[in-house]
Amino acid sequence: MLNRRSLLLAGLGLTLGRATFARNAAPSLMLAEVYRPGMSLDDYWVSEKYDGLRGYWDGKQLWTRGGEPVAAPAWFTASLPRQPLDGELWAGRGRFAHAMSTVRSQTPNDAAWREMRFMVFDLPAQPGDFTTRLAALRKLLPITDAPWVVAVPQERATTHAELQALLDKTMKMGGEGLMLHRGSSPYRSERNNDLLKVKPYDDAEARVVGHVTGKGRNSARLGALIVETPEGKRFRLGSGLTDADRENPPAIGTWVTYRFNGTHPSGLPRFARFMRVRGDAPHS
Repeated sequence: MLNRRSLLLAGLGLTLGRATFARNAAPSLMLAEVYRPGMSLDDYWVSEKYDGLRGYWDGKQLWTRGGEPVAAPAWFTASLPRQPLDGELWAGRGRFAHAMSTVRSQTPNDAAWREMRFMVFDLPAQPGDFTTRLAALRKLLPITDAPWVVAVPQERATTHAELQALLDKTMKMGGEGLMLHRGSSPYRSERNNDLLKVKPYDDAEARVVGHVTGKGRNSARLGALIVETPEGKRFRLGSGLTDADRENPPAIGTWVTYRFNGTHPSGLPRFARFMRVRGDAPHS
């Protein structure tokens, strides 16, 4: 059910608020733009896009993308090298919920962590371009005492048709999409075309800033979320919510992921659909 404050303001059909989170400075990570058909594939490597939570190992501690320490069991990180690793904390295809609950828990669940993998795709502090860093990563991993730490398989991208065929194959296996990484790129802590995500739909993240009370069968529970993009644009997000989401809606301040089909001239997403609560806060 909606919380008491939501119900008291249900007559307005809206609740608004902001949440402030105490966290460390977010790690400076390389972030992806979106691949569009027709973009040149020259010099790109391609790999699967893993449906987990971004993990950054600074040589001593695991962090989320948002700058929150990850309370992994000591055995999970004991054999990691003393150099930074950038990757995805992943529980397998279609198991994002397991990955999120495991990584977000401040009391490590040993059995849950046994099902996790740290899929490493870059060495942020390693000199050279991505192709050079990839060669170094392949020498560094695997680690005999930590088989759950895996170097992400990479192959050369070729034509758009072959990329689409690989995307179709990955999606049929339950994957989320592909990633393209330019071989000549340095590790730059920003969003740029050196790193591209390839997916069959657009998706993005937004922060929940309000709850709209529903009508009809949803008159006593959530009708829609009001969300705000990192750029400050607000819109209602009601499609895609399950009955469970409406009974226990994402809290104000929570980041969520939504799908959409392009944007309006205003920049707002077209046909936005709620996907899930995001396990960490995005930073651009």
